[in-house]
Amino acid sequence: MSQSNEHTVPGPVRLTSDFADAMPEMAVEWSAQHAPAPETVVLNGDLAIELGLDPKWLRSPAGVEYLLGRAGSVADNPADATAGGTTDGASTTSDTSDTTDAPYRPVAQAYSGHQFGQFVPILGDGRALLLGEITDRGGNLRDIHLKGSGPTPFARRGDGLAALGPMLREYLVAEAMHALGIPTTRALAVIATGGRVQRERALPGAVLVRVAASHLRVGSFQFARAHGGDDVVKRLVDHAAARHHQELLGMPADARPLALFDAVAAAQADLVARWLGVGFVHGVMNTDNITISGETIDYGPCAFLDAHDPGAVFSSIDRQGIYAYGHQPRVAEWDLARFTETLAPLYDADADRALALAREHLAGFRELVDGRILERWKAKLGLGGGAAVADVAAVHAVVEEWLAMLGDDNPDHTLVHRALVTLVAAGGRAGGMGDGPDSVEPEVAEAAFLAHFSDGDRAKEWLETWRALSPDAELMQRANPIYIPRNHLVEEALAAAGSGDANQPRNMGPFHALLARITDPFTHSGNPADERFERPAPAEFGDYTTYCGT
Repeated sequence: MSQSNEHTVPGPVRLTSDFADAMPEMAVEWSAQHAPAPETVVLNGDLAIELGLDPKWLRSPAGVEYLLGRAGSVADNPADATAGGTTDGASTTSDTSDTTDAPYRPVAQAYSGHQFGQFVPILGDGRALLLGEITDRGGNLRDIHLKGSGPTPFARRGDGLAALGPMLREYLVAEAMHALGIPTTRALAVIATGGRVQRERALPGAVLVRVAASHLRVGSFQFARAHGGDDVVKRLVDHAAARHHQELLGMPADARPLALFDAVAAAQADLVARWLGVGFVHGVMNTDNITISGETIDYGPCAFLDAHDPGAVFSSIDRQGIYAYGHQPRVAEWDLARFTETLAPLYDADADRALALAREHLAGFRELVDGRILERWKAKLGLGGGAAVADVAAVHAVVEEWLAMLGDDNPDHTLVHRALVTLVAAGGRAGGMGDGPDSVEPEVAEAAFLAHFSDGDRAKEWLETWRALSPDAELMQRANPIYIPRNHLVEEALAAAGSGDANQPRNMGPFHALLARITDPFTHSGNPADERFERPAPAEFGDYTTYCGT
């Protein structure tokens, strides 16, 4: 629903430099590259208003320059921007701090990371900039961040640019995740630069304007540990607590690091459980993509399941299936082990005691994430709690058998759960919905459900056991989307937008049609033409492979 722009500012809002001021060792002042012929491709008006920004002004030439990091007098960067990177977070600076009329002080953030298990001591924002922070209408401090804004000292000889297709892809998927109720970074705008990006061929260039609770990552703490030691890690703990867990500021300073670990672990457990619920495969769960806020970040090689397959892998570079759909909870645990390694020296002055605390609290994550995952599956099956489902053992058995059936027959993840919603509506069970788009004859609904499985007797037996637990249709409606960003539809929208050819006319119709459905994922549109957004990919679409374009 569109918001009122009564409290927006028709002009440049001055951003704070909260991160850069708190952690100067991890911030390189830098300027965005000039865009030769910028053009706004898509702007998130509702998000702009939420941030107190005027959408109409943002679409103006001055607003576009503001979003591209070029507002005010912007100094040129040093000539060695791509000369192989920097060896510490503060060794290279530009003159942006001297431009007092600029409404922000952009920085490239430093971080490290384990990528597919291998530690890289210096990663950082190679083609991204944190413009600064803004306080939204809810009083929350949020980052405004650019991707594709040109090379920084962390570019490692890359061009620092981004192509239009991956930026539009991130916009679509991030906004879909937000509508699904999954913590995520948001997309404020995609702006075509008017330049070309040379990949396998010349592609239209673009910049994504991203909004996040912060861009602090496990990799941020790894960088602080590797390049700064205890004092820098302590300050980063306090900064993270102030941004995301202010309740920790009231406890003794020496207790905060372990409490921060627990808070981040809880947020990641909830996040991964929500991913599994909607069939989301992140694809690149490196430690630099594990946020302290618990938001999903980096939508490069991600995908959504059509067929439910615990071993599903889409990323072209994940040849060993490390980040497969069903592996994500254990990968999160591994990443959190790296997080607690960076914090453990602060847990206790005694090294043995510190190690014991690290192991104890990390061990608790597995129980925590498994519990969150169980809650997700219970919600999808309408077994959320209360007297009607007091038999915990029976509920667990139903969930376990359901997962076994999904793994054995690989039905469409989204459609099979919507078939259950239709069954409850048709059967008049507890919480039944009466007339509506999911109300059909019970026999028809049951036949449609059973068609998803090869063993009809097994499915019927499970169905009767499940029905005996009086599933709640309203709970199921909230947990089972009708529309997701199906992979073939995303590719169709990007192709129409001219993302693969710098000379192709841009047709944004399919993009906006898909965006309209996936940002209202639990409501039937009522338009028969929109049924195509519910269906899985046709056979001719073939196996789907994703790439790290974002």
